[in-house]
Amino acid sequence: MEDHRSTQQDDTKIYLIGGGIASLAAAAFLIRDADVLGHNIVILEQLDRLGGSLDGAGSPRDGYVLRGGRMIESKYLCTYDLFASIPTLDGSKTVTQEIFDWNETMKTSSKSRFVRRGQRIDGPEFGLSEKHILTLERVVAEPEGMLGRSTIADEFDASFFQTNFWLMWCTTFAFQPWHSAVEFRRYLLRFTHMVAGFNHLKGIMRTVLNQYDSMVRPLQKWLEERGVRFELNTRVTNLLFSEEADRKTVERIVCTRSGLSSEVEVDKNDFVIVTLGSMTDASSLGSMDSAPALNGKTDGGAWTLWEKLATGRPEFGRPSVFADHIEESKWVSFTTTQRDPTFFRLVRDLTGNVPGEGGLITFADSSWLTSIVLPHQPHFIGQPEDVNVFWGYGLFVDKPGDFVKKPMSECTGREIMTEIMGLLHIASEASRILDTSICIPCMMPFITSQFLRRERGDRPEVVPKGSTNLAFTGQFCELPDDVVFTVEYSIRSAQTAVYDLLKLNRKPPAVYKGQYDPRVLYKAFTTLHDMKA
Repeated sequence: MEDHRSTQQDDTKIYLIGGGIASLAAAAFLIRDADVLGHNIVILEQLDRLGGSLDGAGSPRDGYVLRGGRMIESKYLCTYDLFASIPTLDGSKTVTQEIFDWNETMKTSSKSRFVRRGQRIDGPEFGLSEKHILTLERVVAEPEGMLGRSTIADEFDASFFQTNFWLMWCTTFAFQPWHSAVEFRRYLLRFTHMVAGFNHLKGIMRTVLNQYDSMVRPLQKWLEERGVRFELNTRVTNLLFSEEADRKTVERIVCTRSGLSSEVEVDKNDFVIVTLGSMTDASSLGSMDSAPALNGKTDGGAWTLWEKLATGRPEFGRPSVFADHIEESKWVSFTTTQRDPTFFRLVRDLTGNVPGEGGLITFADSSWLTSIVLPHQPHFIGQPEDVNVFWGYGLFVDKPGDFVKKPMSECTGREIMTEIMGLLHIASEASRILDTSICIPCMMPFITSQFLRRERGDRPEVVPKGSTNLAFTGQFCELPDDVVFTVEYSIRSAQTAVYDLLKLNRKPPAVYKGQYDPRVLYKAFTTLHDMKA
């Protein structure tokens, strides 16, 4: 089939603001699908490394750090389309093929989705009443406009939030009762095909290593080989426009490098693609003996940039909807590096899953509503054989713990590990585990900001009305049908931005809609009713 595309001039430059997966993906689509020369693509990133929220850093001596880990699954069609073009670091196969091969070898099948009072619960029932199920069906059936800015708690009675279904749902996806009913609805539709098997986490896929090593590094290498320029430690503080009638054209990029302000001229043939907002902006790390600080939007750069862009331009969205409610969007994650196998052995024996097989383990009676994940080891490139790494997080970070009588947000890594071992009923080995662990907590003030209640217009279109050379990507632009807080959303936004902004005769793969498959619906129906299909 002939591929109709817009031919770009050899001097066309593309400026990508933000070094996360959305910008990296956009750069790849520009090269692969729009014939843009790699050396004409510039990525401006305020941090000293690329990857954004798909990060992974540290060492066995100082401890590894993962701020978060994103779930992937088989219907992330844009993600697999992109990475089908990207070789693994060793060049043996594509990243997409590596992911699918790995998940044939290491299928997720949790035998311990919950731990209660130190005992595992295998395949917990959903526990939904007929009223709960009818409300779920109503929420799914209603148009988004009717739900408006309502919260999940506005749509369901209090008993819904005591069910195992909600406990599994909120800890898998990090929803809170005060989050947007519209986003909850989108998730119900987007993952209808995963409802059957949800209590065993079946269908959830993992990368071989952490997502920075398995996805970001191969993509970065591919872009570097094609001449893409990365300007790190560069904070973009504003865009200057030529605005005539309803047309807006970026003419200059204002940025700060090493404390010095500078401007980049944007020529008439150039384009600018901005990753709006950031779920991990202004994050802070603690240590074994210190708690992380709670920062605000002025401690990063992404939110203040969006605020400047949106001032007087309603078509650029409303950043305050997402950035001004930290108490509703924050939580704490932690990464623990261990030089002793005792903890991993005890968890393996309790859960019946080897590391990498079980997925998320939620402590159902935890005051912090804490969950942990023990991935397959090694989890980092260069990780020694005698070192293990696991990750966890808590949703109720302002409540006192069950064993450490402090809010999780005020706890050191040592205190967080003490709480986890109490929840696991680890006693005799606790001292040994603590002495050989490095637990690094991370406070993320905006981590679920994309779930906050919103309405039409709060998120801008990927290519805003009247824009001639500007597009938006990331978690805070509007993509109908797909769901935020996913790698797929960032990559879909990047693909959409490149195709629409450069007027290519191409479209991203359509969002998979399992809700229209009778077989999927039947399995979901029987599962919601705790019936055997």
